[in-house]
Amino acid sequence: MDRHIPASGGDTVRKTRSAVVVGTLAMCGTVVSLQQTLVLPMLPDFPRLLNTTIDNASWLITATLLAGAVATPTLSRLADMFGKKRMMLVALAIMAAGSLLGAFSQALPLIIAGRALQGVGVALIPIGIAIMRDELPRERLPLGVSLMSGTLAIGAGVGLPLAGLIIEHLDWHSVFLVSAFAGVAMFVAVALAVPESPVRTRGSFDYRGAVLLSLAVTALLLALSKGAHWGWLSFQTVGSALLGLILVIVWLPFELRVASPLVDVRVAARPAVLLVNIASVLTGFAMFANMLGSTQLLQQPTKTGYGLGFDVLHTGLWMAPSVLVFGAMAPVSASITRRFGPQTTLLAGALTMAAAYAGRVFLSGNLWQIVAGSMLVGVGTSMTFAAMPSLIMRAVPATETASANGLNTLLRSVGTSTSSAALAAVTTTAVIHVDGTVFPSFGAFTTVFWIAAASSLAAGLLAIPLFRMPEQGTEQPATVEHGQEAVVRGRVVNSGGNAIRNAVVTLLTPSGQQVDWSQADSSGAFSLAIPGPDRYLIVTAAEGWAPYSQLAALHAGHDIEPIVLRKRLTLAGEVSDAQGPIAGATVALTRLSGEAVRAGQTSMDGRYEMPLPSSGRYVLTVVTPSALTAARAVTIWGAERVVDIRLPAGRENGSAVACAPRRERLGAVGQEGAQ
Repeated sequence: MDRHIPASGGDTVRKTRSAVVVGTLAMCGTVVSLQQTLVLPMLPDFPRLLNTTIDNASWLITATLLAGAVATPTLSRLADMFGKKRMMLVALAIMAAGSLLGAFSQALPLIIAGRALQGVGVALIPIGIAIMRDELPRERLPLGVSLMSGTLAIGAGVGLPLAGLIIEHLDWHSVFLVSAFAGVAMFVAVALAVPESPVRTRGSFDYRGAVLLSLAVTALLLALSKGAHWGWLSFQTVGSALLGLILVIVWLPFELRVASPLVDVRVAARPAVLLVNIASVLTGFAMFANMLGSTQLLQQPTKTGYGLGFDVLHTGLWMAPSVLVFGAMAPVSASITRRFGPQTTLLAGALTMAAAYAGRVFLSGNLWQIVAGSMLVGVGTSMTFAAMPSLIMRAVPATETASANGLNTLLRSVGTSTSSAALAAVTTTAVIHVDGTVFPSFGAFTTVFWIAAASSLAAGLLAIPLFRMPEQGTEQPATVEHGQEAVVRGRVVNSGGNAIRNAVVTLLTPSGQQVDWSQADSSGAFSLAIPGPDRYLIVTAAEGWAPYSQLAALHAGHDIEPIVLRKRLTLAGEVSDAQGPIAGATVALTRLSGEAVRAGQTSMDGRYEMPLPSSGRYVLTVVTPSALTAARAVTIWGAERVVDIRLPAGRENGSAVACAPRRERLGAVGQEGAQ
């Protein structure tokens, strides 16, 4: 019987604590976007201020992008292993140190280093969302995630006009001082208000995987971010892109062999996760196209025929409505997610973005059209950004929420970098000449809007299959009090004590409500998050093995006894003719694509048996000692199969084919046993 904990006066305290946690984490998102946005309006002035070239000054943006892309998956995985609050404090300390370095430096290399350290703060977003999952009740999680996404836009919107004020009235170093002050303030707030989550995974950190992924991401983002400066067909751009792709090809199989991978590729390859991650790239592209396109339309000179000629300060002020809409949509997105699911929120948001961009192609000729179009895109972006973390958390184990959201954030940054590269490529090829000066043509912006509309529509189409996918997430049973989660661990082995890789262990309440799930690593180890001490149903399944279930009393710090899968599923049967069983016949299993899978011989009683292969379509072929042959198609779908083949007597050598089998039985495999 499931445990039920009645409400008490402590509910008010828990709600207050949850509100404080959400507010603190959301402000971290604001600070991250603020410290990245403050420098953008000053980029044209940095070559003069630092006595350098435009290309060198652009590294102030590139360094932040690269550092954030490298730090996000690394710190997210460390957060899952060693504590989410601890890694948030590490990221905030590094971000504040980078801001101080930039504030008191005059040399370009030191300022670039400071900007790189600031980029580490990007990892705060997925870690903060993972903390919300651990701390908030189920019904309040969508609002927390939506607010986190909304405050990202608020920070970006405040950054533009604030940078304009600083440029007009203060020294440019004040931009870094503001970021440093905000970083230190958030460090203190997190240290005081955010509790450490007990939900952790174990294992050793994947240093080699982290290095390989960091190098791959760096190479790919360098090609995207610097391609406009280097030339898209230059040796540096093409070489960086090829190097990045080669490193990804090397990294993927490496991660499949590591006991505790930096990124669990198998989980990331699940359709429910893969589709959301692809949608993250597409929506990241569309979101950044809105910000870049709108600001350029506002700032281009009036002599271009379409620009409004605004300065940085006024551009930031006219972009503020889009930011306000983004933040105001947070409770709306949360309400849609609670009532209809995050799939609906993602679909509605992506379609809103697509429609808004299609409208902007024809309605971007004056101020109100630019602002209104940007606001509509912001509405859709707010919905998609609120939906994707919820979809990720529903599809991954509780002990991997930070790293899974870290990968999603990384892929979103790939989308924003691609958007920046696409805008640079289009605006440098479609140009107009006015008074001897080259400007992007208005057609360049409409082209980018069409691409962004197509990208948004594709993201919406990816959301449709998610409606048909069963929820595999780690949502907490409503009958269990929140805030007591802990992690239990165990191993999946065979009867000889050898690890069974990739076994899936599902944790349920005795009534069948899902609590968590985990996939065993290469050593057979797994971790499960439990809401509190109680009896749980543990269901274990692995390809090629009979499933196993057991009821167990679990509590914090309790290691589950090794789960032993004893029965190997097989493909078996009998080879015979009219005279009886045929001994010594060769039985071969091949794929329809031609690859040989397994082969063996029949015993004295004509029986054959082989380990059950992975699900798919195969051809089972028999060759008798007298050179008669038979073949038949066999479909395997994870259940034990018995396929008998009977050959008619009296056929000439080599001419036999399979008759209808005398017997074909599908073995229904259920519970193997219970401890």
